[in-house]
Amino acid sequence: MLYLEYPKCSTCKKAKKWLESNNISFEQRDITKQNPNKEELEAWHKKSGLPLKRFFNTSGNVYKELGLKDKLKDMTEQEQYEILATNGMLVKRPVVVTDDTVLLGFKEEEWKKLL
Repeated sequence: MLYLEYPKCSTCKKAKKWLESNNISFEQRDITKQNPNKEELEAWHKKSGLPLKRFFNTSGNVYKELGLKDKLKDMTEQEQYEILATNGMLVKRPVVVTDDTVLLGFKEEEWKKLL
């Protein structure tokens, strides 16, 4: 299982602690040092079954600075993957990627069911 986080993020810290306390092993990746590439994002999006907009960290400064709230609706999926791949701070976190699913953000009840 792959776990992507921003180490300074309080939600990511909480999620990581939850994984460890539930003895769930994972490969850790700092989303700011090793940003997901376009191919990974596309594969994760398809596996997740979620709308692509859910992959964006809509409360983040980079998202706001780029004015993506207004731009996303006019962008193709490929353009959205490309922009997500430019900066890890654009990606909703934490991200958990398993063989079966992709989880975005930390929702304990959802994680209990799926991990």
